Amino acid sequence: MRHCSRLKTNLEIALAMLLALVFANQSALAQGRLMQLTGEVASPAYEGWWPNDDGSFKLFFGYMNSNWKQEFDVDIGPENYFSIVGEGELDDLSVEGYDFSNADQGQPTHFYPRRNPFLFTIDVPADFGTGEMVWTLKTRSHMARAFGSLKPDYRIDPQVISTEVGGAFGSLDDRLRTNIPPDLRVEGESFRTVRVGEPLNLAVQASDPDNLPERRPGLGSRPGQIYRPPSSIVVMSGPGLRFSWTVYRGPARNATFQPAQFKTYMDSRAYANSPWSPPYGIPEVPQGNRWTAEVTFDQPGEYVLRGIASDGSMFSYQNVNVTVTR
Repeated sequence: MRHCSRLKTNLEIALAMLLALVFANQSALAQGRLMQLTGEVASPAYEGWWPNDDGSFKLFFGYMNSNWKQEFDVDIGPENYFSIVGEGELDDLSVEGYDFSNADQGQPTHFYPRRNPFLFTIDVPADFGTGEMVWTLKTRSHMARAFGSLKPDYRIDPQVISTEVGGAFGSLDDRLRTNIPPDLRVEGESFRTVRVGEPLNLAVQASDPDNLPERRPGLGSRPGQIYRPPSSIVVMSGPGLRFSWTVYRGPARNATFQPAQFKTYMDSRAYANSPWSPPYGIPEVPQGNRWTAEVTFDQPGEYVLRGIASDGSMFSYQNVNVTVTR
């Protein structure tokens, strides 16, 4: 009997070890999918709307690139376009909606990895009604659409934006409902020409008029915190005015910034040079609230650089159009 009991115990131990191994493998596979570096697609995202003072409405868009490393370049055209249609007209993805006259609504053509929320806006008239502003994007032969509408469930405010981007460490402070984005001004012309290999000087001035959310000097993660354990679906970042340049249109691989610019997309990996990345300290505001940089291109072409100022919860954008010649 004791032999049978020992045999039963050994079988139970072996079964427990086997189950533990299976669960460990499943967990590893799940984490592997979450950390897919390449091979996934990018999808447009409709973030919501709010009313403008003049009676029109502002629609907010962004995107999700499911890769952690791979980036895409998709020119304005049949694979990256907007359509202005009636409700439900493009619900069927097999229905073509490309119209040259409406295709370009200021969307990006370069797609960085991961979540890029509230990246651009489109104003629609007061009588937009039940119409839809539909963004169609195709990557890796996969078509996806985002449907911008004025449905009540999509109405947002600055606090919602802050919550969605993990601003101010995920704070729900009611004062964030009236938070205004930073003031941002680019020095110099908005259209410039430069040769391949020739540095182009860039300078902006930015300020945060309402000082919301309140800056905590030097903090990106909480004091002494190297790793931020997940406490919500959205990763968090610290408050404080900051500025960075990105390539909005044109291949980003052809542009080199000095100094290197921090990422404006939600890269939450440790030491990823992103405000959502631990441990990241929000840089001190430079003297005179003036940020300077230079960019050099190694290929000719048409590029749009986007300067992004943020207080950690709201964003302001300014573009510089650059023609690069040989």
